[in-house]
Amino acid sequence: MEHNNIFELIRTVELFTNESIIRWTKAFRYKIGISPILVLSVLKQKGAQKQSTLANELGYTPGAMTNIANRLISQGFAKREFNEEDRRIVLLEITEEGKNVLKEAQRVGKELRKELFQQLSEEEIEQFLAIHKKLVNTLSESK
Repeated sequence: MEHNNIFELIRTVELFTNESIIRWTKAFRYKIGISPILVLSVLKQKGAQKQSTLANELGYTPGAMTNIANRLISQGFAKREFNEEDRRIVLLEITEEGKNVLKEAQRVGKELRKELFQQLSEEEIEQFLAIHKKLVNTLSESK
């Protein structure tokens, strides 16, 4: 691939990602941002987690993870659970309200993607899907 094409591809993907996040943020009624939603998603999927585990999994610094956790807790979307056997171990856990917020975030995201993908023909959707599957497989193999 020519250097110009790879840079144009990278820039276009960045623009697409940024614009998608901006649109989602505007459409989502809760003002917590995408990072806290990603944390809630992991908590719902995997159950209560240590903040350090979440930070490692999502690629956040410990300080950023603390800020996200504090924001989720202050809004009632998550809570801290102390291990009864070892009080030094503190887990972050999603609350029922957090599950509702996550469900709403996923609904808004799905609506926006549906609206966006309506711009593509069936052939373009098949190509888009094939390309993304190929890239996901490449990422999975490099883990």
